[in-house]
Amino acid sequence: MDTAVFEQHESENRGYCRNYPTVFASASNARQVDEDGTSYIDFFAGAGVLNFGHNNPRMKEALIEFISNDGVAHSLDTYTTTKRDFVQKFQDVILAPRGMNHRMQFMGPTGSNAVEAAMKLARRATGRREIVAFSHGFHGMTLGSLAATANHAFRQWAGVPLDNIVRLPFETAPGGDTAIAEYREALLDTSSGLTAPAAFLLEPIQAEGGVNVASAAWLRSVQDLAREVGALVIFDDIQAGIGRTGSFFSFDGMGLDPDIITLAKGLGGFGTPIAMNLNKPEVDRHWSPGAHTGTFRGQGMSFVAGTVALDYFTDDAFGKEVTAKGQVMRDRLEQIAAAHPERGWEVRGKGMMQAVDTLEGAFAKKVQDECFARGLLIGPCGQDGRVVKLIPPLTIPEDDLAAGLDILAEAIDAAAAAIPAAKDAGLEGAR
Repeated sequence: MDTAVFEQHESENRGYCRNYPTVFASASNARQVDEDGTSYIDFFAGAGVLNFGHNNPRMKEALIEFISNDGVAHSLDTYTTTKRDFVQKFQDVILAPRGMNHRMQFMGPTGSNAVEAAMKLARRATGRREIVAFSHGFHGMTLGSLAATANHAFRQWAGVPLDNIVRLPFETAPGGDTAIAEYREALLDTSSGLTAPAAFLLEPIQAEGGVNVASAAWLRSVQDLAREVGALVIFDDIQAGIGRTGSFFSFDGMGLDPDIITLAKGLGGFGTPIAMNLNKPEVDRHWSPGAHTGTFRGQGMSFVAGTVALDYFTDDAFGKEVTAKGQVMRDRLEQIAAAHPERGWEVRGKGMMQAVDTLEGAFAKKVQDECFARGLLIGPCGQDGRVVKLIPPLTIPEDDLAAGLDILAEAIDAAAAAIPAAKDAGLEGAR
């Protein structure tokens, strides 16, 4: 396997390639094949981008037709037929059935771009500077979104102060069950020295933070406080959205009404980059034309594939399939954890984002290595990288899902044999 050209000429910043030391040559649905012909089951799916699998055939067909017909691939924010198709279908399939009248804003093509735009708009709309973000949250790597990101390993690279953020514990973190009520009391205390924030920014399910799932009651308490103090609610649904949990949004059915929703990753369907914010009209009106731009906002290929992706949400059949596969994943992880009771592991997740918290970063890394050696791609996350997260394509065939879970069980057994259980396993907090 010749990797010399990468090692000699690519930046030291490269990361995932160090975890998957091979050269991939092709991919289809939930499998990638390297140039030596080794096939890998993909439980990582481009960090949550490939919800509909590698080279989704429906999207591939639409893209080939688009290119063959000289479709407009790059358009800044000019009007195109492909953008019109996407916007209308998103309105018809996603927004209208939920009674939502949010405006669609396209910016640069990454989730970090979406969060930057959301933070900027919230500050503009309220005239305030500080934004509440939560422990274990991940919102991006550019300076504004990085300020809201909690992980020190990422924050240390900023080189400048990351300020104008109020950090509160997430519901599942120590102190998270009382933090919102205590923060409310402080905001209402005229001698506390605190002023109301511009917005509360949070992930209903913290993906990179360790697959921490917020309850509907806690999310409503955040929303209620925001309304009370005149702040906005921004939901970052970049990795947990677009069908990952069995419904389009991870917070569907909870009676929530966020002012801004940030989307990216799986939105483009095929793996082509796109990001979009959904802004309530009364918030969106604070923008002026060109106030927030991006050279690659809403490019044509993402609109084409993303429009096809919306076909999966025209009824509830796909969501039921995702829910059923998610339960298979959950049950198997519970079995794996039960087979190692001395470790004190916790299984958590929703839909087809499931995880086991191994409590040890070195252990999770060993699991990743053992999985790769057996033909399975996974990606640890969370505090010290100790959480083994599974996010396969939502379209994964049942036999590939079962085979991947078998490999995972073997890899965890191998890691357990190589790394003895800590004496205090299970005593450490779950987050």
